[in-house]
Amino acid sequence: MKCTRCKAPAEVQLRQHNSNFCRACFVFFFQRQVERAIEKERMFSLDEPVLVAVSGGKDSLALWDVLIDLGYQTTGLHLSLGIGEYSDASTDKTVAFANARSLPLITVKLADHGLAVNDVAGLTRRPACSACGTMKRHYFDQLAVDRGFPVVATGHNLDDEAARLLGNVLHWQMPYLARQRPVLQPTHERFVRKVKPLYRVTEYEAAVYAFMRGIDYVVDECPNAIGATQLTYKDMLNRLEATSPGSKLIFVQEFLQRAQPIFAAAPEEPPRTCVGCGMPSFGEMCGFCRLVRETETKRERRNAAKAVQ
Repeated sequence: MKCTRCKAPAEVQLRQHNSNFCRACFVFFFQRQVERAIEKERMFSLDEPVLVAVSGGKDSLALWDVLIDLGYQTTGLHLSLGIGEYSDASTDKTVAFANARSLPLITVKLADHGLAVNDVAGLTRRPACSACGTMKRHYFDQLAVDRGFPVVATGHNLDDEAARLLGNVLHWQMPYLARQRPVLQPTHERFVRKVKPLYRVTEYEAAVYAFMRGIDYVVDECPNAIGATQLTYKDMLNRLEATSPGSKLIFVQEFLQRAQPIFAAAPEEPPRTCVGCGMPSFGEMCGFCRLVRETETKRERRNAAKAVQ
């Protein structure tokens, strides 16, 4: 098997692109895919500082690595979620990556704010992934605004986008379909642009890139993700991809080109300002502040009950 690009011995086969690549050519191909996504969707320019959300996993670290090589101004943002050993390992990998390359990194420990994901989920009886997502979105927005970043880049890959799209279509989640695109423009003064530069590359490609670049990342899935519907959708799409290579890319690309503009054309109520934190909200109080209030209330009740005992 020879490299499609340079005819040297190939190390990786990409059936969806009908191509084989040696190590050097695959790295070039992967970085070019990301670069094209940034340019095509006008995600950000070389002059704009980019806040990169890094979890310690392959996708976000691969994204940060590519953006560095392409010459973008980046700062990492890592949220330590308070999910036991998994979060400890994720933080260690992220800090090691940043230190080895002398990169700026902002680290926020949710436990320091009384908001460790597992504690919040246990107190409020909400799914851990729901509580986690609410807190991530809040901190991404707030820290970007407070520190003057016009854009936040996340490591969502093609598999993530295809699975999310499948779920939204199956349940006809109209507002989510209207907002599902690689660039989410701000609709409030305290919203910043959200971008997904990896939306055209698969999880497999990101893993291969991380391996070839010697990136040390957390291999294990988040323990809270076990049994998540998103993983079921990914498995279904992987089976389809195995018999029809390129299906995921076609699914997402055709949606973005043909259907998403139709959903986005529907009028949408602009966000208000949360009375609690001043961030955007579709009600009097944002989801994050409601979650924090509920957590604090139930923690006080639990502590009071323990004191009585």
